[in-house]
Amino acid sequence: MLEQKLERLRDVHSRMKTELQRVIVGQDEVLDELLLALLTRGHCLLVGVPGLAKTLMISSLARTMDLSFNRIQFTPDLMPSDITGTELLHIDPETSARSFRFEAGPLFANVVLADESNRTPPKTQAALLEAMQERRVTSGGHTHDLPAPFFVLATQNPIEQEGTYPLPEAQLDRFMFMVKVGYPTAEEEREILKRTTGGATDDIQSVVSTDELIELQSAVRELPVADEVYDFALGLARATRVRDVDDPIGFVKENVTWGAGPRASQYLVLGAKAHAAIAGRSAVAIEDVRAVAHPVLRHRIVTNFQAQAEGISSDHLIGRLIDEVDPRSSVGAGLPGVKQGS
Repeated sequence: MLEQKLERLRDVHSRMKTELQRVIVGQDEVLDELLLALLTRGHCLLVGVPGLAKTLMISSLARTMDLSFNRIQFTPDLMPSDITGTELLHIDPETSARSFRFEAGPLFANVVLADESNRTPPKTQAALLEAMQERRVTSGGHTHDLPAPFFVLATQNPIEQEGTYPLPEAQLDRFMFMVKVGYPTAEEEREILKRTTGGATDDIQSVVSTDELIELQSAVRELPVADEVYDFALGLARATRVRDVDDPIGFVKENVTWGAGPRASQYLVLGAKAHAAIAGRSAVAIEDVRAVAHPVLRHRIVTNFQAQAEGISSDHLIGRLIDEVDPRSSVGAGLPGVKQGS
């Protein structure tokens, strides 16, 4: 039964990616990471300069799944009730009886694009992130469940920070992946010019229903994971830490202020399950954990001033950890081993 679900999952994934590539040129790695998060019920933070089709990518993703989609343009004057909804006074036209009714905000959609999420004050950011975690909204003393499935795909502009409210590390931790959206290659940009300056447009077809998507998400979680894979995911997350550990790894201690928390190892395993399912494996392997390490860990590692001055990024440190953490070591209560000669 599970094998049939996984076969259907691979077919749906292939068709979704094909549909997305009809309107999105290149960005294969970005599309893969979005689809991995989708299959594991995770939220994504997309970071990239303006004009890289982040909004088009997200709205097109919603159309391939026949899901409702709302875009919220975050601004400095946006209030929490503007996104969650509010209680409005309703007057019955026949009896003139007055009552309050909840008017749902734009968060009540299956896919929500939180555009330029760092441009709104912390109070509104907190309302968004609370909804992401709880998947419900409280207004006027009443709790309202958000629709299932529910995904928040937020964007940030890395080049313009004046007048913005950067998301704190504790709130960044709510996002499963931080996805970096880069510039297209010259060939890809030429193809973009051809597609966007002519008259023809491609229409995306829906390839999966809401109910089937929820079923496929459940199938991903059913994949078996060996203890050594759990140990590697746990060890990789713990290896990023320099506080409250007995013997931190040397290059991590030199460059990191704070490392990844427990959510990181959870998302490493979930992302690895989705990666294995798409790759056609019925069990999770070490290489599946390695494949999702960068998007899971890059926003959970806070580098120190020395690392920033020397241009050492969290991605650079993750790459070293992937190469140097020994997957054969059992973490137990401590850190994973480091390969000989590292």
